[in-house]
This record gives sequence, C-alpha cells and structure tokens, in this order.
Amino acid sequence: MKLKQSLICVVLMLILIPVAIPKPLTFEPRRRSHDAFLQDTNANKFHLPVRGVSYSSQGDTENHHQRKLVKFSQNSAGVADGATNKYPHYSPVGIDSLPSVTHISGNEAQATSSNAKLLSNILSRKSSFGSFIIDRLKKWLKGLLNVSEWECFVCKAAIGVIQRLFLAGKSESEIMDEMIKLCITFGIEDHRICTAVVPEFKDEFFTVFDKVALDPQEVCGIAFGKECASPYDPLLMWNVTLPDTTKPPVVEPTLPPVSAPKMRVLQISDIHFDPLYKEGSNAACSEPLCCRSGTPGLGSSAAGKWGDYRNCDTPLQTLENLFEHLSTNEKFDYILWTGDLPPHDVWNQSRDGQLKLLQQLTDLLLKYFPKTPIYSAIGNHESAPVDSFPPPFITGNLSISWLYNALAASWEHWIPNDTFPDIKKGSYYTLLVKPGFRIVSLNTNYCNNMNMWLLVNMTDPAEELQWLIGVLQAAEDKHEKVHIIGHIPPGINDCLTAWSWNYHKIINRYESTVVAQFFAHTHRDSFEIFYDAKEKTRPVSVAYISPSVTPYSFVNPGYRIYTIDGDYENSSRMVLDHENYILNLTDANLSGTPKWQREYSAKSAYNMTSLFPADWNNLVKQMKTADQIFNSYYRYYFKSQPQSTQCDPECKKTMICALQTARAQDTSHC
Repeated sequence: MKLKQSLICVVLMLILIPVAIPKPLTFEPRRRSHDAFLQDTNANKFHLPVRGVSYSSQGDTENHHQRKLVKFSQNSAGVADGATNKYPHYSPVGIDSLPSVTHISGNEAQATSSNAKLLSNILSRKSSFGSFIIDRLKKWLKGLLNVSEWECFVCKAAIGVIQRLFLAGKSESEIMDEMIKLCITFGIEDHRICTAVVPEFKDEFFTVFDKVALDPQEVCGIAFGKECASPYDPLLMWNVTLPDTTKPPVVEPTLPPVSAPKMRVLQISDIHFDPLYKEGSNAACSEPLCCRSGTPGLGSSAAGKWGDYRNCDTPLQTLENLFEHLSTNEKFDYILWTGDLPPHDVWNQSRDGQLKLLQQLTDLLLKYFPKTPIYSAIGNHESAPVDSFPPPFITGNLSISWLYNALAASWEHWIPNDTFPDIKKGSYYTLLVKPGFRIVSLNTNYCNNMNMWLLVNMTDPAEELQWLIGVLQAAEDKHEKVHIIGHIPPGINDCLTAWSWNYHKIINRYESTVVAQFFAHTHRDSFEIFYDAKEKTRPVSVAYISPSVTPYSFVNPGYRIYTIDGDYENSSRMVLDHENYILNLTDANLSGTPKWQREYSAKSAYNMTSLFPADWNNLVKQMKTADQIFNSYYRYYFKSQPQSTQCDPECKKTMICALQTARAQDTSHC
C-alpha cells in the first residue's frame, strides 16, 4: 500500500501537482454576480453558519464583493462564536480554530493562469507528449487503483484544476470547457454525455463554488468519505439538540395475538420510468442509460419488450402491467411511494420534463389505486439537475420551490393541507394516519453526498432533523407510534456523516416511538440495524431497504408488501413480516407475458419467529457462520437475478458489515 501511494505521489508531482492539487487553501473565492445573488435571497443578510460568514448588501462598500471573515474563538460550551448565532440548536464538534482566508497574490494568479493553460493544452491534446502521458497515466492508475480510489483521485484532480481556474480569473465558458475536457480525458463519460451533462450543472456549480472555500481534500472527503480523504473541517460535524426529557424505559416487543387486526402495506420505489424506452433498441450502449435508440451490436441482444437487465429503465408497458396486477390481485391499507421517479438520463433533463413525468406517474397511481392512500418521500432523481436540492436560504430562480410546490400539488390527493408548509420548505412532512399512529416522511437529499449545495452549508439543512426531534417528542408525549419513510438509507456512505450520525442519535433516543423505518435508493433488497449508543451490542431499530421497480442494473423488477400490526388499542404498529415480489425479465421477454411472482417471505425464508430488531441481529450472526443463510440473502439482495461473479469471503464480510452499519462511515460493529 505504501509503495502504491508513493508511486501515485511521484506521478502527481511530475504531472499534476502544479495544477491539480493546490496547497492548503489560503485564497478568497472570486465573487460572481454577487448583487444578483443577494437580490435573489430577498434578504439583507445571507448567513453561512458553516464558515461563520455573512454576506451583507448594506455598507462596507470597499469589501462589498469580498468574503467577510469572522475570527472564531472558543466559548465555554466549545462552540465557535459566530458559527451558530442563527442556529442555536446546533453545536459544531471539535472546534479549535479556523484558518484565515486571504486573497491569492498576483504572482500566484499568474502562475496559476500559466498552469491552467498548460493543463488545457494537455487535455485538448495540443501536446502529443501530454497526450501520451495522460493516456499512460489513466491506464496505469486505473490498473493500480480500485474503483473508489480512482474516483477519489479524479475528484481531487478535477476540483484542484477547477479552483485554480477560478482563481486565475477564467470566464464561466472557459471553465466549462475545461470541465468538459476533464470529463472526457478521465473517461468519466463519452464526448456526447460530457458536453451535455456539464452545462446541466452550470448554475449550481458556479453559485456553489463561488461561495465556498474548501480545498480538494475537503470536497472529496465530504463526497467520498474518509477512505478518500480526512479533511480538517471543524464544522463538518455538528450536533442537533435533544430535549431534556427523560427517555422512557425500553419495553421489549412481543408478538400480538394471532387474531389481532393486521395491515397490508405496499412499498414501491425507484420506478425510474423511461417514456423513451424502445423495444428492439441497443441495450448495450456506452452511455449511462440505454434501450432508447440504435441497433444492437454484433453478438448483443436487443432490448426486450418488458425491460432489460443492462443499463435500462422501466418501460411504460411494464409499469402499467405492474399497477394493473396490484390493483386487480391485492388490497392495501396504504402505499409507500419512496422516490426516484425519472429515468437515468441525467445529462438530458429539465425542470419541465421532471414535472411532466411527476404528473404522469401521479395520474397512473390515481387511475389504478383511486381509493388507496399513498404516502410519498422524495428521491434524489426528482430534481433537475439530479441530486440538486438547495436549502431554503437559496431563493429566486436557483431555489428548489419549483419542485417542492409541484410535489405538494401531487401529494395533496392523499395528505392534508396542513402538511404543505413543511413540504414547500423542505419536502418533509408528518401526518396522523390513525389515532396513535403517525407517519413521518423525510427528505434524505439533505444528507446526500452528491448534493453540491450542501458544500455551502451542511448544518441540518432546512432544519429537518431538529423538526424531526420536535415531531417525535410530541408523539412520545401522546403515546403515538411512528413509521419513518425516506429514500436514501441513513447508514450507507451516500449519506453525509454528520446527518447520518445525528439521525442515528435521534432513533436511539426515540426507539420506543419509532417502530419502523422504510427506505430504498440502492435498487437492492436489504436492511440496516441500529445499535444502542451505550449498550453497543443491543439492537434498537431496523431500517428496511426496499427493492426497485427498475431493473437498472442487472436485477429483476420488484416490490415489497409488509404485514404490520393493525388498528386496535395499544397496537405495536411493528412489522410482522414482509414479502418480496419480482418479475423474471428473462421469462417475460421470452414468453411475451409478464408474471409477477412471490420471491420469498422474510419469516419463512430465514426461519424467523418475528421481525424485531433482535431477530434481525440474530440473523446476521447466523449469516457469518451459515453459508446457506447468507447465500439466500445474497440471492434475494439481487432479486434472484443470477450475478456474473460469486461472493467471495471478502465480499461476504463487506455485505454483512453493511447490515450492521446504520451510521455512514462507521464500521465499529463489523
């Protein structure tokens, strides 16, 4: 490992360090359209508590376009002065001091400009030697590094280059040109996708990078976690404040009487409906999404009528067949619809297109389930561009109100009007389903590590988690049971560490109130176990991760039905069993007739007497020694679609570790 790191360092020193890996940041981010930005905020002050900085539209004319600096000092509570004046509930962790931020010198700017020009020549292949070096570097590094290390390397190089271009005073069009070249040169995507996807993120990119002072270590450490980089950022971790109320004694759950009422609840997620899916098209294209055009290459099969296992999303006929099957053969108390509606054509999306698709899917659900309540959670693909969810302090044309207002209009068919203020603020809400039973829908895009807006301020965006604490405390006071629904599972590394760990703390505190959690996003069938913060081995909760409707990629389409303790006095409202259903795409395409079939029941497949947290924990323990049990889980994980590779011991260890990890970047239970 040390040799590998040394070799990488040597290559970087020779090739990229003068351009791509800047020294510790001591520069002032260049101000772009600052007056317009202030006007958009409709406020005289724009607070950035992550850096303890305010932008003012009044006075201080000399420094009007410059970042104002706040000298941080340690107060008695260990909180940086100026960092939390607007957010009294949040306490930064481990703050000693913040480095000062100064302007880049003229000599540095000139050198940076020269370096940027040199890199531009190399990337545009003006230098044959540069072309040779870059090609060799790419091949060598890709062979040397695993996928995550390669992504981390590209991230640091790209962020470094872009920041140097900013500091060199390059125009937006010049910077975009270099970003496109980086995208193509490092093989992130092909020429067509790179030239389309970079402009898609232009407004978000220039606004965010103009407001932050993070170096490549920080940016990529945030995006890819501590395996990529462990940056020093004293405000990266923050704490929500729990009330002073005493946690009620924990009562071990028990099974209800066999005759007790039960609910049947459907969870559908990650539909990724592709209105442009075309039967007979090329399913093995070189782009992120296929099955839309072209003809299959030599030796490659065409896209099937009902879908394809390769990089293809859900056709309309498959979606309608699913809804017709469910509405004809099943009856549900309610439906959980947990996000990711659009296809994976992320380089070619618009606000109007996303809203049109939202309306189309809403109409389909109303058509097939006219009398069934549907409770929704937002996914990370609903925005345009993808993963772009500005917090509420971003207003005007850059805000996310265009989507949140549309979601409120879509969801009003199933939820009351008093949820709209929270939906329009942050796309989260709560409602009382029955006396004593409440559902909370979270917007997990505020923990999404691909949400670039969080680089501006990641301290509890939209104050969602503090709001959640208030909801759960009120529910505890009223002896209500709560189900939480969301999209991104809080324990995976797609979720930012601080948000994930704070959420884990909340679940720990309210373990007797939150009796079930439902997430999705991964397209796989899985779960996460939450453990007590003090009694480290005691499981306190389980987050169910539902499979996707889309077959993207190399999985069968699927959905899940839960059996839940029903509507009666003192009901536990806990999940008693769940059944997964799949469509075997191979059979459907060969026969021409889709057949949705039950894949397994959790209780019977795993021989479980109940589905309480302790039962799931015991199952994981058995997986470690009983290959048969793990192999069953591995098969169900991919929805019974055979995989090209077997799960070796290291793979098994990693997968079991994920089941015991409900805090992002935390493997302490593995």
